[in-house]
Amino acid sequence: MIYSCSVEKFIPEGKMLYTGAELELDTTSKIEDLSEIRSELQGVLLPSPNTKFLGMRPGLYFYYKAQRENPGFINKFLNKKIGEEPVYLSDVETVNTQDLILNRLENRGFFYSSVGSQVNEDEENKEANVLYRAQLSQPYLLENYKLDSDSLLVYQEMENYLPESAIEEGMRFDLPKMKLERERIDNYLKGKGYYNFNPGFLIFEADTNQYDNKQFDLFLKLKKDVPPKAVIPYRIAEVNVYPHYTVGSDSLQLDTVHFENKNYIRDEEFFKPKRLDPYILIDEGDFYSPETSGNTSRRLGSIGAYKFVNIQYNEIDSTATDSLGLLEANIFLSPLNKRSIRAELQGVTKSNNFAGPTLAVTYSNRNLFKGGEILNITGKVGYEAQIAGGSNTGLSTLQLGLSSDLIFPRLLFPVSIDENWFDYSIPKTKVGLSFDYMNRSNLFTLGSVLASFGYLWDANRYITHELTPISVAYTKLSNTSDEFEQILDDNPFLQSSFEQQFIAGLTYSFTYNGMVDEGKTHQFFINNTWDIAGNTISLLAGTGDEEPKEFLGQEYAQYAKTDIDLRYHLNFGKDQKIATRLFAGYGYAYGNSEVLPFIKQYFAGGPYSVRAFRTRSLGPGSYSADDDGISYFDRTGNLRLEGNIEYRFPIFQFFKGAVFADAGNVWITQETDREDGTQGDLSDDYLTNGKFGSDFMTELGIGVGVGLRIDIQSFVIRFDLAAPMHDPSLPEGERWTYDFGSPVFNFAIGYPF
Repeated sequence: MIYSCSVEKFIPEGKMLYTGAELELDTTSKIEDLSEIRSELQGVLLPSPNTKFLGMRPGLYFYYKAQRENPGFINKFLNKKIGEEPVYLSDVETVNTQDLILNRLENRGFFYSSVGSQVNEDEENKEANVLYRAQLSQPYLLENYKLDSDSLLVYQEMENYLPESAIEEGMRFDLPKMKLERERIDNYLKGKGYYNFNPGFLIFEADTNQYDNKQFDLFLKLKKDVPPKAVIPYRIAEVNVYPHYTVGSDSLQLDTVHFENKNYIRDEEFFKPKRLDPYILIDEGDFYSPETSGNTSRRLGSIGAYKFVNIQYNEIDSTATDSLGLLEANIFLSPLNKRSIRAELQGVTKSNNFAGPTLAVTYSNRNLFKGGEILNITGKVGYEAQIAGGSNTGLSTLQLGLSSDLIFPRLLFPVSIDENWFDYSIPKTKVGLSFDYMNRSNLFTLGSVLASFGYLWDANRYITHELTPISVAYTKLSNTSDEFEQILDDNPFLQSSFEQQFIAGLTYSFTYNGMVDEGKTHQFFINNTWDIAGNTISLLAGTGDEEPKEFLGQEYAQYAKTDIDLRYHLNFGKDQKIATRLFAGYGYAYGNSEVLPFIKQYFAGGPYSVRAFRTRSLGPGSYSADDDGISYFDRTGNLRLEGNIEYRFPIFQFFKGAVFADAGNVWITQETDREDGTQGDLSDDYLTNGKFGSDFMTELGIGVGVGLRIDIQSFVIRFDLAAPMHDPSLPEGERWTYDFGSPVFNFAIGYPF
């Protein structure tokens, strides 16, 4: 294959294929950052040779094949996708490259160095490379770093900031560090109000006249003819806010409302000034600050009511003086559509052979009370039928749901809290209410109500907090059939999980999302959630002797639950990455509860879990539901462990590929008995085989697979095909199945992790 893909026969007569360059550095003394210097110099060794893969040059090969008289469709297609034009020795300009190497060395303080080159030709293989040798001279070292003295106020500001400089005595002459120093000072001066300043106004001068041993003094000063406006600070004289801005609108026809030293210029009251004002950090009388401007823009954008936020500054020349300038700040806010409707249609298949459609319609109203409030109302209807399942075929499920969220872009709290304490973003208050109804034919009807009140806010661009101090859920099981009652009698674990119908508690979630830095090689994500229920209700319920205790006539749940989700992405090459995830979750029932409520238990399997097993079909432990007659129930536990790894790579344009492996399961750590002290057959199997133990590693469900993703501007449609490798529901010794003939197909929106 290597011989057939050889490009030697295609190289024109008199041409030599360029195979790259080597660099040798000779030094007279030890240089600490020599590897960094070498890396910088290698960046100028141009041109780059043609790409090699396993000793071959496929890009060059298909380029040559496509140049023939009748190249064929495949050669033309592959040339278009991976073809590379040949790089010959005649394309290499060694003299220019030597000059570039010398220039980079002088920028790093190695003045009067020498650079040479040598061309090595291989006539037999029609190849050539270049060897560059650089003799580094003794570098120049800094003796003193000083700022020129002048009466201008800007010099005093720079003098105050100079001690924090990265330029230190004894360091080597380093032009890149001097450029960074100019930018550092420019950012500092901008923060002090110097609106018209830029780093190009600063110049460094090096003096070696008074030293004989390659030392120098460095002086920083302003260039000549710097505009007077660049060396004076600017204050904000006026703040104009356009809360309902439309491009091309006539400001003469707008009304102006003055509030908190700001002018709110509008055609109608779209957003109340008292609600918008806390988001604006730019105040009349303050010095200009790009940081304040950026924070204001981010805070206004986080409200959720605006599509564009544009902050512009205009100089007020008529009132400027020799020592102070004035600015007019104009904040233009272009709103999103106030109302919108979104419909979502899903097709669902489950491990219990239920399949069917679900339709959800969401109505959104942005800026509901003219204070940035967002109301979302979602109605949902779904129908599933068990299309195959032995004696249970024909069962169906009807699901109805109505939920609403009202989000206030401010902190609603009984005690007044200064919102400026949250300097990065103002917390949002979220109030939620939902109703759900499920009817499973011939078995039961389940109704539930959930109400919540909480806060969410960003501490910075990486960290998000979400605290829900009030969360109340009530579930009512009714219309149970004799068959279902018998199942509950035989399985006390399932029975206990349905008995806890009243849940009141709080949740807290911490998220660190390093994935926002898309260009980084190493990316990390951490999410930790705590869910605690029943403690406050227990205090209110008193210390009666009845077991279980009730509150307002309802038995309530007591438990503590926490889980952690760790993710790490390694980015390399072009659009290639290794994505990994570790998940661990545990729930402990106590006091009034024997087991976790059914809706709080963990499950495994599905497109966001172990993809070789269908949703909620894995576990608990080594439990198997093949012969127990209750395969239509979700299989859950109070402990979940899971690990995933995935290699993602580009295929063509917005088509991406993946190869992955998943492992995980759920287990039970708490048991329950019937009231008469006995256990049924189903309970014996479910509790015994599902219990967590020291051999949990042998009970992991493991699968491998491949995936295709359509990624269009971060909107991802995902198709995964996964095959089980290790099935814990099988007898010991038979669990390694390698069942590639029975893969599980997963369809989902978004990446799994």
